[in-house]
Amino acid sequence: MMPAEPLEPVPGAVYVVLGATGGIGSALSRRLAASDARLLLAARDVGKLEELADSLGAECRSVDATRFEQVEACVARAVELFGRVDGVANCVGSVLLKPAHLTKEDEFNDTLALNLGSAFAAVRAAARAMMKAGGSIVLVSSAAARVGLVNHEAIAAAKGGVSGLVLAAAATYARYNIRVNAVAPGLVRTAATESITRNEVSERVSIAMHAAGRLGTPRDVASVMAWLLNPRNDWVTGQVLGIDGGLSTVRTRVSA
Repeated sequence: MMPAEPLEPVPGAVYVVLGATGGIGSALSRRLAASDARLLLAARDVGKLEELADSLGAECRSVDATRFEQVEACVARAVELFGRVDGVANCVGSVLLKPAHLTKEDEFNDTLALNLGSAFAAVRAAARAMMKAGGSIVLVSSAAARVGLVNHEAIAAAKGGVSGLVLAAAATYARYNIRVNAVAPGLVRTAATESITRNEVSERVSIAMHAAGRLGTPRDVASVMAWLLNPRNDWVTGQVLGIDGGLSTVRTRVSA
């Protein structure tokens, strides 16, 4: 059997990365920049955003990704700067680990806004910008939406919504040659998960839940997101890919 042709990057492709200063967002931005893509990076932390953009030679814009009009203006700015947008990735998110009965209403609403609201805003803005020429939208779901995990009710609800959004949007926009996919990571070492990983016991328990025997890195997730964004990869849509070290599907120990 002949080996598959490697999927090479497309120099000059235009991408918008929302949540660019987070662990996964910054890893994705660096990977895309290394392929000579043209980038518009967006986040709320202006200082970190400008530092990242300067280091990559990218454009940047301060954006609250939970606000539809700000996300739409950001994507429109990319079209104004570069003439088109080939892909939009939403890396905005949060982690809330509480049982439902201890979760406050504002905590739940914030979790929905940051994880599901920002994803919807990204799809809404990207679809409008890509209807003429097509493109790729990549979102971030979670292994918590694929398998029941203790104290994950709020984040599982939000990320489950992202997975459903992927399926519906992929169906709606297929006729415009717009692909919509997501990654569903397990536990990834980022600033957002330090409350788990800095505790030796919880870290050890978390590692044991992953068949691969380790936690994820931002690079693990960013590499797959970049693959999904690549314009040459035009036959994958409506997928939620588990990038989770086997957390959602594999069990290596059998209980007695």
